[in-house]
Amino acid sequence: MPFPLFYTEHMPSAGAVLALDDATGRHVNRVLRMKKGEKLCVTDGKGKKGTGIIEELHKKGCTVYIENESHVQALQPRITIAISLLKNASRFEWFLEKATETGVSSIVPLICERTERSYFRYDRMKGIAVSAMLQSQQCWLPELTEPVHFKEWVARDGGGIKYIAHCLDAEKSTLYGSVPAREERIICIGPEGDFSPGEIDLALHHQFKPVSLGNTRLRTETAGIAAAVLLRIQ
Repeated sequence: MPFPLFYTEHMPSAGAVLALDDATGRHVNRVLRMKKGEKLCVTDGKGKKGTGIIEELHKKGCTVYIENESHVQALQPRITIAISLLKNASRFEWFLEKATETGVSSIVPLICERTERSYFRYDRMKGIAVSAMLQSQQCWLPELTEPVHFKEWVARDGGGIKYIAHCLDAEKSTLYGSVPAREERIICIGPEGDFSPGEIDLALHHQFKPVSLGNTRLRTETAGIAAAVLLRIQ
């Protein structure tokens, strides 16, 4: 059985002593009721993972002696999901949690013409991603950006193969089976009400390939997860 995994902003080298933040320390002490001398793992969400021994426990936290440190390779290829913010914030949080569990590399919250809500609590969203990373025993935290306007984001230069999933009746490829091996994959998912025709035309102008995620109409957050899974398994 693997040791419990925790998050730290800065991963020390082997032989150093790490003081866990107050919230993590309380969880180790009061929730898991771990004892001095027990082992645990920590990660910085950037591929570094350390195994350590609890040295001291106190009411607000604990310190850990790092026995060894290793580097965990990120899942390949890289997958970026650019997805509209949602009117119901809890639905976007659900997407963020599940996308992190699938091993998505980057998540870009979009503000589109038909996006109904642009408020975004970055610290809360990052906390959800951290929890999902730890729950799924990963050592890579998705890069999470602040919200960006779709027209600004889609015009940025970037490597990889780029897709846009939309609902208009137009010529589209099926995403499954059409992804070249080993290339970085980027896909954008629109809001409730879909992308506007102008946004779709702009994406096509910037070499985004139009794709279908299947024969049914999906909610935004469901489409995001379907895309993440389809891009991961190819």
